[in-house]
Amino acid sequence: MGAKSQGGAPRGRAGRSPLVRGRRACGRRESRARAGSSCEEALGEEVRLGRRSRRGARPGVTVKALLFDLDDTLLDYSGGVDRSWTEACASCCAPAGIDAAALVAAIAQTRRWFWDDPARHRRERVNMLGAWQHIVEFALERLGRSAPDLASAVARDYAARRRTAMRLFPDSLACLTELRRRGIPLALVTNGDAVQQRDKIQRHDLARFFDTILVEGEFGTGKPDEAVYRHVLTALGMTPGEALMVGDHLEWDVGAPQRLGLTGVWMDRGGLGLPDGSAVQPHRIIRSLDELTASGS
Repeated sequence: MGAKSQGGAPRGRAGRSPLVRGRRACGRRESRARAGSSCEEALGEEVRLGRRSRRGARPGVTVKALLFDLDDTLLDYSGGVDRSWTEACASCCAPAGIDAAALVAAIAQTRRWFWDDPARHRRERVNMLGAWQHIVEFALERLGRSAPDLASAVARDYAARRRTAMRLFPDSLACLTELRRRGIPLALVTNGDAVQQRDKIQRHDLARFFDTILVEGEFGTGKPDEAVYRHVLTALGMTPGEALMVGDHLEWDVGAPQRLGLTGVWMDRGGLGLPDGSAVQPHRIIRSLDELTASGS
């Protein structure tokens, strides 16, 4: 997540504004379309959406703009979680005389409890270093210990390891490059800590692909607040019916956008399928970003 149920400096002028402003008018995007092609022609290329969900899809939808989630959609955010906690505890616990394995187990229990509370999730995810320190403090309490300095050290060590471990998924750059080649307006919409999310965007050189970027910690509210999607659509100069949202969170990236009239595409990289009885039914389900641009999907 930056801010999903898990547990840098802004680029250019973005630090002065919640958004990296998009190019609204078609003519302004012509320089990013193929040489010799009009913006209208570039946007006319079909964006393939992958396989149908169990309730089918919207026939004949013409997609003019795409909105992307960041964590666990473009960036492998969750892959290094357990290893990073284990290594951080191993590095920091010995001087304090605390069993590292016991703390790792307590953190695993605490993380689930900590992020399962929706109000706490919203409050804490905009300061992830602080959230991780709180998790360690609560985990130490489970062990009958109080060690704020240790909690701070473990959280900082964990944050550094997570930052090092994060990678773009192998299909991310190819997909974004192809969509940009086609002249499709793109937006990045991410929940979480402004500093950490901007650091991810900068480190992985993602801003160059997007006409507009919205980060919860800068904008003041996050998904699934409809103000988020409306703000981004306005920045792109699009209506809900002209836009598609891609992400791994069923409610934030699919259900809420669908209720506004966007096409919702669920990223199911693990191939787990929809949960039984899911109230959210995506218009499309994909396992790879390649499915968005494949000519024969």
